[in-house]
Amino acid sequence: MELTSTDRALVAAIQNGLPLTPRPYADIGQCIGLGEEEVISALRRMLDGGIIKRLGIVVRHHELGYRANAMVVWDLPDDGIDEIGRRFSGFDFVTLCYRRPRRPPRWPYNLFCMVHGRERPAVLAQVDRLAQSCGVTDAPREVLFSTRRFKQRGPVYAPGPAIEAVS
Repeated sequence: MELTSTDRALVAAIQNGLPLTPRPYADIGQCIGLGEEEVISALRRMLDGGIIKRLGIVVRHHELGYRANAMVVWDLPDDGIDEIGRRFSGFDFVTLCYRRPRRPPRWPYNLFCMVHGRERPAVLAQVDRLAQSCGVTDAPREVLFSTRRFKQRGPVYAPGPAIEAVS
């Protein structure tokens, strides 16, 4: 699928997020000279064509009161790790879950998941719930609480008009 100049302008317009307005696609369209239905149609075409893999959100957890955020790293048997990862991902308090190669001898962990909570004791209870529900209570793990935040945003693909998404 070949991208048109309009497609490129649209990608550039949405890469910083959608405006939090009643009709964000109309607002984006107004900035790049398209109607609301044209924006929706172009996005659908790019999704169907595989140009855009997905549209998602970047949640700023801290602003929502979730200040006890932890990356939980697990050392799990390689056989069965995919199933455990799928099960972990099914919990609403797990926002990321992915497999990574071990880096022995100092880093034996091969499954990472992000758990968010308002307070540390709640996050630790959620981690225990994961372990118990998935039968991995004896698996080595570390709970690494965040100590600072980095800029939270999606990838930048092209320069374009700045359409502010409300934080």
